[in-house]
Amino acid sequence: MADLANPEIARRFPDLHPAFAHQEAAVEANRCLYCFDAPCTVACPTHIDVPRFIRKLASENFRGSALTILDANLLGASCSRVCPVEVLCEGACVMHRYNRAPIEIGRLQRFALDVFHASGDTELPSLPSGARQLRVACVGSGPASLSCAGELARRGHKVTVFEARPLAGGLNTYGVAEYKLNAEAALREVEFIQSLGVEIRCNEEIDSARFTQFAAEYDAVFLGLGLGKMEQLGIPGEDLHGVVDALRFIAEYKTGERLSAPGRVVVVGAGNTAVDAASAARRLGANDVSMLYRRTVAEMSAFEFEYEHAKHEGVEFRWLAKPLRIAGQAGRVTGLECVRVDTGDEFTIPCEMVIPAIGQSRGRALLESAQGSLKIFAGGDLTNGGREVVDAVADGKRAALAIHAQFGETHA
Repeated sequence: MADLANPEIARRFPDLHPAFAHQEAAVEANRCLYCFDAPCTVACPTHIDVPRFIRKLASENFRGSALTILDANLLGASCSRVCPVEVLCEGACVMHRYNRAPIEIGRLQRFALDVFHASGDTELPSLPSGARQLRVACVGSGPASLSCAGELARRGHKVTVFEARPLAGGLNTYGVAEYKLNAEAALREVEFIQSLGVEIRCNEEIDSARFTQFAAEYDAVFLGLGLGKMEQLGIPGEDLHGVVDALRFIAEYKTGERLSAPGRVVVVGAGNTAVDAASAARRLGANDVSMLYRRTVAEMSAFEFEYEHAKHEGVEFRWLAKPLRIAGQAGRVTGLECVRVDTGDEFTIPCEMVIPAIGQSRGRALLESAQGSLKIFAGGDLTNGGREVVDAVADGKRAALAIHAQFGETHA
């Protein structure tokens, strides 16, 4: 595994939800009511049997607890850190009915899987294999592809994952805020998927020409490419030094390329990625971080708890405003010229960095080049437009089960 440990980054980006100690996990697990109808399980896109894994954890059957999670979600470790549990499993917890704090399902899930992975145990119960071993290619190595690849490998199929970047993991490695999921944790999960028998080839970009050759090499292909490049603002000055899109900004500090931010930063957008970038800029040393959004607070796409977290970090929000041009001097950013959409008044925000975070384009070139008898499956952000990691994992698993089912009856 690549060594991405950096003491300075670790100091600036401590866990947003720290891991439970053993006794803390035991106390929290014993709060669970183990509901028979389990609304928490229903709320989980991968339908982890939450009461079952917590009951096993409470009885200190740590392996059994972890296996319960992994049976539903092979990337349960990363999901335990990055899932918006407030609106999923924990949001559905029956404790809310009694005006009590919900069970901290995410942190309990993290505890169970951290114990499992720390033990070096990678053995999972065997699953029925297919009528024949399939050859499957997964393009991209984000959560959707890793989930698909792992589920197929568990069923005896030969899977190769192709990744254009130097490290596997997709947004888990490069694009999720460090205080939620650091790159080391993401890569440990990649290694777990490899231990199931999945081959991962990094630094291999699959273009349309290479893709057309897959028909002769593979029985099926899963596309888990995620979204394309960040959308540009489309205003003058975007070529100035100091304009860095949000995903690049996050990737640079997660991989150790960036250890600081300038004093004044403006983030354009109000989604979860924009919030992550703004909060990160504060932790990297920016004294003044503003988020600019052309609509109102009620219309932002970021989750409410993400918004509250950013305010706690010291991020200032400017609503009903949009950028007109990026000002610069000697090739460097000096400010962002803006206009209020409700009044038409123009104003300038002095800054040394502008971070666009207004969404990503959908890369469909490979999908459009599909031809012949090759069976194509796709999932994750490529198909859903950009949702949560757990949604991508669920997509990958569904695709794996569909690929497995299309090739005849199974046998033990």
